[in-house]
Amino acid sequence: MTSPLTDLRTFLAVLRQHGELVEIDAEVDPDLEAAEIHRRVIAAGGPALLFRRVKGSPWPAVTNLFGTQRRVQLAFGPRPEVLVQQLAAAPHTLLPPSLGKLWQHRDLLGSLLKVGRKTVRNAPLLACQDTPPQLSRLPLLRTWSEDGGPFVTLPLVYTEHPAGLGSNLGMYRIQRFDDDTTGLHVQIGKGGGFHLAAYEQLGRPMPVHVTIGGPPALILSAIAPLPENVPEVLLTSLLLGQRLRTTRSPHSPLPLFADAEFTIVGEVRPGERRPEGPFGDHYGYYSLQHDYPLLRAKALLHRQDPILCATVVGKPRQEDFFLGDYLQDLLLPLAKVAMPSVLDLWSYGETGYHSLSAAVVQERYGREAMQSAFRILGEGQLSLTKFLLLTDRRVDLRDFRATLTHVLARADFRSDLYVFGSLSMDTLDYAGPAVNKGSKGVLLGLGEPRRTLPGEFSGALPAPFARAAVFCPGCLVVDGPSYAADPHAASTLARQPALADWPLVVLVDDAAQASRSAMNFLWTTFTRFEPAADLHSRHAELVRNTAVYTPPIVIDARMKPNYPKELFCDPDTRRLVERRWREYFPAGKVEMGDSDRAHLD
Repeated sequence: MTSPLTDLRTFLAVLRQHGELVEIDAEVDPDLEAAEIHRRVIAAGGPALLFRRVKGSPWPAVTNLFGTQRRVQLAFGPRPEVLVQQLAAAPHTLLPPSLGKLWQHRDLLGSLLKVGRKTVRNAPLLACQDTPPQLSRLPLLRTWSEDGGPFVTLPLVYTEHPAGLGSNLGMYRIQRFDDDTTGLHVQIGKGGGFHLAAYEQLGRPMPVHVTIGGPPALILSAIAPLPENVPEVLLTSLLLGQRLRTTRSPHSPLPLFADAEFTIVGEVRPGERRPEGPFGDHYGYYSLQHDYPLLRAKALLHRQDPILCATVVGKPRQEDFFLGDYLQDLLLPLAKVAMPSVLDLWSYGETGYHSLSAAVVQERYGREAMQSAFRILGEGQLSLTKFLLLTDRRVDLRDFRATLTHVLARADFRSDLYVFGSLSMDTLDYAGPAVNKGSKGVLLGLGEPRRTLPGEFSGALPAPFARAAVFCPGCLVVDGPSYAADPHAASTLARQPALADWPLVVLVDDAAQASRSAMNFLWTTFTRFEPAADLHSRHAELVRNTAVYTPPIVIDARMKPNYPKELFCDPDTRRLVERRWREYFPAGKVEMGDSDRAHLD
């Protein structure tokens, strides 16, 4: 890529040029049908989709923009990674400064001089400024049958602190209620929520912009796990290699992104809430209905011929997986600067990212690894991590089987397993006792191996445990009775003599399915357990007010009665899409995948 992609149109042109965009001329219903087409296509690794005729709307919609690694690379190119590596190296290579060093870093310094925003008067976004907003015209998708309504699924929510202490660009889903109101799903630990709290303390309404479309860098920046006081628009500018174009409108005191497709201009009044949801979410289950801030829209600004961009989330892997992994690779060099004892870090998208992370850290003195653990668990969005694996030896963290094997061979469960109860938890993770509440776990695997791990299971399991399958050396997956039938089965399993040599056992509803691949194991295990409630052991005792465990450690990863439903396409929509597939793709070149499985095996 030789020039930055400054808006959605330039990105679509690149996708067309590379055969990565398919246009659908048949009329498609945004209520369930479009989302199921998207899921079938992404499950087969297919192209981005431009829906030309969306039922009930004058405007088209595009989805699956980032649904493969190749399209992510087309969106951003190699420049951001080179720039971030230069930024991470600068404290070591630029200091102390000299003329020679400054000349060697002239490209980096030139890029930094272009960071920021520039205000323009003539902006495509200002072509149409509609009041009242008439939000029902937007071709918003309802993606799952039990969703509470249609949603903006790629919203770029911009707010500013009332005391001028910075801006925030986040991606908080937006449920359309009617022509001029929506929900605003700001979650705990997110910048938009902090801004709202500050406005409510002052008794003032918070101005809000919900932008749709614009430069791909804007979308990436909205989901980037930046420190709280680092404006996301600075990252956008860095990724673009130029100042971000903004504009102004009499409808709002906030700056507008000049090259966006749509912007909903509105405000949230102090204390005003409304039930929002349910919504089929990226964990692969429904998030339930809860009260969230009510956004009152005052105007809808849009281009003359706007295109709405949307996404669909669900079981892995969806679009958010490819963006999330790209962001991790991109920002890792900067994370290591902020946390010098962390040598490598990876969060697993198959678990929804917040459910499991692993790190390679330094252990220069006894238990230094726990200092790194606390540092990671206190850093921005990483603070929502539910379970953390740590080692001080090199291992490819992206290879989860190898990582888990490495840690299990080294963990001393008398001292290396920590469970911290009564903490905050990701809003979308329902494994805890209540929304936003739960616990965290940390498992260390340091030094040289302390045990030889079993690789085959030849023992006998008593009823009601039906099958056992080896996921990796040292980890056995067992299926047993449903949680409703026997909530204490995990404790019973931990005491079985046949499992004495296995450091980790995972109790599931279907062992064959859960152990079939690393993706299956990660999704099944870490989205269905909470450390304080679902970790069991053969024996546990308190020593110096610290829990000391005797393995096997059993994770109860069965579906619990209080969990939300797993996401499946409804039968009517499934049959409709299968029947109309050749209408959507008359050339017959787009494969139809399995949306219920996604990329699970």
